[in-house]
Amino acid sequence: MSFLSIKNIKLVGLSAGVPENIIETDAYNLMTPEQIEHFIESTGVERRRRATANQCTSDLCVAAAEKLIEDLGWEKQDIDLLVFASHTGDYKLPSTSCILQNRLSLPTECMAFDINHGCSGFLYGLSIIANLMSTGNFHKGLLLVGNTQSKNVSYEDKSTYMIFGDAGAVAALEYAPADGDSFDFHFMTDGSQLESVYVPHGGYRHPITPDSFVVEDCGDGIKRNKTNLIMDGMDVFAFANKHLPKSVKALVEHFNIDKDKDVDYFVMHQANKFLCDKVMKKSGMPAEKSFFSYKNFGNSSGASIPLTMVTEMKDILNQEGRKNILSTAIGGGFSLASAMIKVGKVHCSDLVIVKDDPQNNWPG
Repeated sequence: MSFLSIKNIKLVGLSAGVPENIIETDAYNLMTPEQIEHFIESTGVERRRRATANQCTSDLCVAAAEKLIEDLGWEKQDIDLLVFASHTGDYKLPSTSCILQNRLSLPTECMAFDINHGCSGFLYGLSIIANLMSTGNFHKGLLLVGNTQSKNVSYEDKSTYMIFGDAGAVAALEYAPADGDSFDFHFMTDGSQLESVYVPHGGYRHPITPDSFVVEDCGDGIKRNKTNLIMDGMDVFAFANKHLPKSVKALVEHFNIDKDKDVDYFVMHQANKFLCDKVMKKSGMPAEKSFFSYKNFGNSSGASIPLTMVTEMKDILNQEGRKNILSTAIGGGFSLASAMIKVGKVHCSDLVIVKDDPQNNWPG
């Protein structure tokens, strides 16, 4: 099985950025008020943030990163590692991480690369950047994670349009061999169900053609084209409900974690209320230890875990003292990860509201 344990690293800060544009769930005009009420009751999503045509994931992450760097008092020339975890980069070429290095005015000696990941991106990205830094070859690193998946959804597809919100988040890490935090991970991948969550056209397997934009009636009032996100909600729920608790179980057993005594808080990927409640119950996590942000942000993909920490756990994380946080996430692929993160004081910046910039054309 796939496990990873990392020492010598300290998580020193978290920040998050969301678009200014708020979409209220009850404003959706393709469902009756009764249908919307039932939707909100089951998913818990009352509103979410939606990026404008001028906003990319990188814009949300840059705003959050600038705020966090300022709050921490970091000198940018000391940042020697940047990882960007997302499936909504600026371009197919180059890597968005290279653009971010320039936009943030980081040194050219900074190592930067992308991870093409969705909802599990934060935990995967955290494991990679922390593991790279644990040797002492890198001393200050930034993990930028998020997605603007609203750009891929069809307004006439209530299975996706009503759920997904946009956000970017940033984690700041330092090499700290004397008093580092502890990161323990379990990973799982199952690519056999890739069509459960995917965008059919736009990659190199199926490039964009005129047929890509033909709107198809998929039944049940759902219409979309082949550039839109397809999500089979039942498949995703069945897989997540079965394997997320298994991943948590594998993690706690492998690392000898007592869920009752060793876990202070539980933060999972914010897919929706129904799935979160099921996984929380099957994993044996009490409601009083759990935090959620789907009410105001929907499913914010890879940013959902750090966004929840910033918006719902800020006062807790800003305090001194050890905090043991159990986390789990599932993303398209399927890609799955669980983690036990033992941290001290973590500075959480105020949530950054990113306004639209009609002149935004960076970098050309």
